[in-house]
Amino acid sequence: MPSQPTKILSMPVVRMILSALVAFSLDQLSKFAIIHWLDLPSVHTIHVWTPYLNFVMAWNTGVNFGFLSKYDGHCLLIAFSIAVALGLTAWIRNKHGWILPLATGAVVGGALGNALDRAIYGAVVDFLNMSCCGINNPYSFNVADILIVCGALFIGIGHEPKGTSGK
Repeated sequence: MPSQPTKILSMPVVRMILSALVAFSLDQLSKFAIIHWLDLPSVHTIHVWTPYLNFVMAWNTGVNFGFLSKYDGHCLLIAFSIAVALGLTAWIRNKHGWILPLATGAVVGGALGNALDRAIYGAVVDFLNMSCCGINNPYSFNVADILIVCGALFIGIGHEPKGTSGK
């Protein structure tokens, strides 16, 4: 008979929530460091490993790379992030295995991290800027964006066949 902690961890929603908490914490810790310790809003740019990695401050009032930034809809974007998080939580509850709950948690944690930015600052805190091979990327992104994209990829391609371990 499995112990109580093992039984709890076997529940997909619990795995998703733990993953979301880790994702949310990593995102918010990185943003706290950028804003309060490195003071990136004042210095605007910190060259970390030019041209591959720079910290470039950007307040994103839209969605991906500033899309829809002309419209003042940050309350709508917060509501959308929360709706996505709730929808994914409902969807994951009957899934099996580890990959889908962890990937879903990454998406949920990242979405809620960006939603919190919108609630606090009125915009998402973007600061990672990467360029390579003579291509100068003018856009910045953040840890939540990485988590959302990677989580979505694993949701799309990382499903486990029926009967694999994890239940």
